[in-house]
Amino acid sequence: MKRILVTGSNRGIGLEFTRQFLETGWRVYATCRRPAEAKSLHTLTSLHSSLSIHRLDITLQEDISNLCQELKDISLDILLNNAGVYFKNPREGDTGIHYDNWLRTLQVNTLGTVRVTEEFLENIETSVGTHLVVVISSPMDTITPVYTPENIYYQSSKAALNVSMQGLAAALLQRNIGVLLLYPGRVMTRMGPEKGIPVRESVYGMRQVIKNFSMDKSGSLFHYNGKELT
Repeated sequence: MKRILVTGSNRGIGLEFTRQFLETGWRVYATCRRPAEAKSLHTLTSLHSSLSIHRLDITLQEDISNLCQELKDISLDILLNNAGVYFKNPREGDTGIHYDNWLRTLQVNTLGTVRVTEEFLENIETSVGTHLVVVISSPMDTITPVYTPENIYYQSSKAALNVSMQGLAAALLQRNIGVLLLYPGRVMTRMGPEKGIPVRESVYGMRQVIKNFSMDKSGSLFHYNGKELT
């Protein structure tokens, strides 16, 4: 049975990845900050014995270390870094930059993702199948223009994440570990737009990109429809 660890699994894209991988026979380790409140995940556990739920705040080293210890002897085919935040300014029409929101966004979206990736490299390396780190990210082009302070927080964190993961991809080639960056598109989730593509469609598309991944594409960013982005 193939194994995947998914961060930010309690809703939206992470929950849908968890559901679809379970439906295709994978063993899924689903993580979120508050497992007791993850009702949708608990519903899935009643349907799939191959799902377990684990506490993980990716900004807390204690949480990461505890999970590493729980999964110490478990090989992972895929580490799927999905956890992220998008902060809006507290008042509508507020055009000022709130540095605490910006800092928190960087701590979660960039540093947290890189930290989790580094901590679980050994689990990935020992897999007898796929050796892949997947990162949900965003391109810096006209698809996602920066119009507001909120977008500054989010896009700067994703730009830094892309650069960081591309650097890791180069370093991990010698360990035969691939890195795949995925842009899910404008998905209708709590963090996304009111009008967009259904989350199930986006995740299905991203799963096909994962399935077709080859090491010569390590460090590259792909749209959920399979198009390589720059």
